[in-house]
Amino acid sequence: MTQIVNLRQARKRKLRVDKDQQAAENRAKFGRTKGDKKRVVMEAEHESRQLDQARLSPDKLSRLK
Repeated sequence: MTQIVNLRQARKRKLRVDKDQQAAENRAKFGRTKGDKKRVVMEAEHESRQLDQARLSPDKLSRLK
């Protein structure tokens, strides 16, 4: 014998599962902690500083030619 299925409950259950799946995808896509965001900014600033320090000034460039 088959079980009786309440369609309203089945619909809500499916909707809940879909929302949970969407939430998991959004956490993976957008979910970065404040520390992660700060670390990325700090790394970018550090790289920028290193590049600026290694940049040759115009007078040094003229001596290399």
